[in-house]
Amino acid sequence: MAKPMTKTQLVAALAEEMGADKKTAGAALEAVTAIITREVADGGAVTLPGVGKIYCRERPERMVRNPATGEQFKKEADKVVKMTIAKALKDSVNG
Repeated sequence: MAKPMTKTQLVAALAEEMGADKKTAGAALEAVTAIITREVADGGAVTLPGVGKIYCRERPERMVRNPATGEQFKKEADKVVKMTIAKALKDSVNG
């Protein structure tokens, strides 16, 4: 498996794709990240065309077990960020 792309590599690739400098590409990436974070934190969802949908899901209160001690305890309800991958991306990877 290949190493994941770093933020620096992503900014460089984005700058090349946009035909802009790295500072502009970095600012664009930061803006997109901020928008997604704000929207998902407010309970909404963001669809990135061709990539997928990012959304927040609430998990109910439940019983969990500490694997080290075997002790069971109640975990409070919480939220988890999920992503559904777009069919176009799945097809391009498997195609």
